[in-house]
Amino acid sequence: MTGHLASVATHLPVWGAQEARVAGPDEDALTLAVAAGRAAMAAAPDVRVERVVLVTRDLPVLEGGSTAVLLAGLDLPPATLASEVLGGAVAALDQLGDARPGTLVIGADVTFGAGAGAALAGAGGLAVTPLGRRDASLPTHVRDAGGVVTDYDDARLLRDRGVLAGIAALALTDAPDAVAGLARKDAAAVAKAAPALPTTGASAPFFAIAAGSRVLVAVDQAAVSAASLTGAAPFVAHAPSARPLPKRKPGAPVDLAIALPAYERAFSAKLGFKAGRCPACGTLALPPRHRCLECGDESGQELTALPRDGEVYTVVTIHVPVPGLATPYSLAIVELGDTGVRALVHVTDDEPGAVAIGDRGEMLFRLVAVRSGVRDYGYAFAPARAAAEAAA
Repeated sequence: MTGHLASVATHLPVWGAQEARVAGPDEDALTLAVAAGRAAMAAAPDVRVERVVLVTRDLPVLEGGSTAVLLAGLDLPPATLASEVLGGAVAALDQLGDARPGTLVIGADVTFGAGAGAALAGAGGLAVTPLGRRDASLPTHVRDAGGVVTDYDDARLLRDRGVLAGIAALALTDAPDAVAGLARKDAAAVAKAAPALPTTGASAPFFAIAAGSRVLVAVDQAAVSAASLTGAAPFVAHAPSARPLPKRKPGAPVDLAIALPAYERAFSAKLGFKAGRCPACGTLALPPRHRCLECGDESGQELTALPRDGEVYTVVTIHVPVPGLATPYSLAIVELGDTGVRALVHVTDDEPGAVAIGDRGEMLFRLVAVRSGVRDYGYAFAPARAAAEAAA
């Protein structure tokens, strides 16, 4: 089967080095996936998303899954078919080659260089045609469910009996332009161009496609998959200049309690970034309220999506140590679009204290806290200069 990509998007966090990024304290595979997925959807607005596939080896939670959070962050209906695939570059390329129209495929990485890529399949566009696949077991790098890593340090074995043997078994007519899943120096021994890819996990094929690859090989230890790419599709890249993580003092460890009934009630509005609209007078409330503060109506508020752009109304930087939080950090009250609604949020993607009153920016889907082991997501404010850097 050949998958046709109506759009492709890649996303890199601002932190780390230019060659390899790291996730910020409020980022994980889900927040990166949402950023890339929303960009791919925006680049192909005429394609209706009917299914979402997230490929990663960095699933934030193993019990209960993360698809509800993913769909809410993407602003998709909770009835949308969504699945999590545990895998790397090979699994992501396989999903792209098998994607039916309306499928949003996302690859996200935290461990193997932080970044994410997404592609929305349509009726036409960039064609991804599988050329072959070889599965083999050569576990030179093992990470268990607890995160413990064991390495069998034999690069020659992996190269000769894994990568090279796998590619030879595919008997490709043309040498690949890029190899996703390998460091550049290893890929250069196999590929024609071997573009520098910022990740070596599930998002790597998306970065290789963005680099213009036409024959692409994906490698996951000894497993190998190959595909040819023809045609074109709109491409969006978020690649701000890299900078080191700010130095912060960790807060004293604390187990923050969570009330699951309250978590459930707030889920749709909080993760979808929606206010309650009074049906009687139209007043917006964030968070939604049972009783309108303007007219007193109690007939039930309707959820209304809020704009993601905003302007800092006031801001403060906290230096006093707070249990469970690293300091310093900045909090801002942000006025959202022309709605008159203001939200109190953390400032992200910038140094603490760098944001000033009047600065404009956007609200980004981020990890707010971990309470009783439950990952709590919401929104943070990123100043517009980060977006300007990305476009430069």
